[in-house]
Amino acid sequence: MSARANELARLVDRFGDVTVRDLAWLLFASDLLREGNDGVALARPCATPAERDATLAWLASLDAAPQALHDHARDPKFTRLGIYAESLLRYFLAHGPAARLIAANVPLRRQRRTIGECDFLLETQSGVRLHWELAVKFYLHIGGDDELGTSHSSREARLADYVGPNLQDRFDLKHARLITHQLALTSRAEFAALGFEGPWQAQLYIKGRLFYHGLKGDGVVPAPQIGDDHLRGWWLTASEWRAARCDAANGARAWVVQPRMAWLASRRLDAAEAQALVAESAGIGARLEAAAAPTMIAAYVRDEAGGWVEESRGFIVPDDWPERARAFAASAAISASAPTV
Repeated sequence: MSARANELARLVDRFGDVTVRDLAWLLFASDLLREGNDGVALARPCATPAERDATLAWLASLDAAPQALHDHARDPKFTRLGIYAESLLRYFLAHGPAARLIAANVPLRRQRRTIGECDFLLETQSGVRLHWELAVKFYLHIGGDDELGTSHSSREARLADYVGPNLQDRFDLKHARLITHQLALTSRAEFAALGFEGPWQAQLYIKGRLFYHGLKGDGVVPAPQIGDDHLRGWWLTASEWRAARCDAANGARAWVVQPRMAWLASRRLDAAEAQALVAESAGIGARLEAAAAPTMIAAYVRDEAGGWVEESRGFIVPDDWPERARAFAASAAISASAPTV
């Protein structure tokens, strides 16, 4: 685990409530992208050390009495992780000690047709007006020349090599959409007509995790746009999972399937939860081998206090997934080389 990941774990682990932990993760996790790449400015929820300290104190108070946050963010209608993350950030901007929320989810229309929506409009304590676009993404790296079971290629990855687990999203496509469309919304005439007094500085608020092949998840040179401290995970095929015998039969490790709404912050397990999960871990391998879609799991180990903490996070994918994922990533090169008309 990197020093930055250790720092994030230390910040998050001080809070016991799951929703508060997710909010802390959203505020303090490393950005997926590198600052200044392609001219993109990254959002900073805590602009100064004083704001950071005040935010941690505010989160501690929220952890002691989290019901208001639960009422806001744990809406049963929130079935998409992105909507849940938006609700967490909106709560922070509306009630936290840093920037002040002006508006959220502001639609832009042309001839009654919606052409975009600004995620957040806010004002910092120093009076700067910011437009934030939020993206929380989880991509698996697939190397075009890699063979399963061999060491990774040392070639530099492309953004197109990072694909969504269900192969319906790709980092290069999302990156282009964010830069060319979403961040440009406050510079459009349709936004100016809404009457929000500016000027506005557009910033990208991008969090998430990137997953690399193999339990160690190393050996790949990330794409140049990727932040040095981005959060990492691993992925294995179902056959590789079986060969690795990741069955926690000795009770030293518990493997837990992570539902999508639990993809943000790590969780802590108490003794009762851990005992049940360790008992179930022996059979989790068979379930994952038969899974028809990629499944995120987390590995938990005992800490010195006798509790259970998250050790790593990864995906188990069907055996035919890598071939399909490479084809999806390779389609970026085909599209780029196609003649324009």
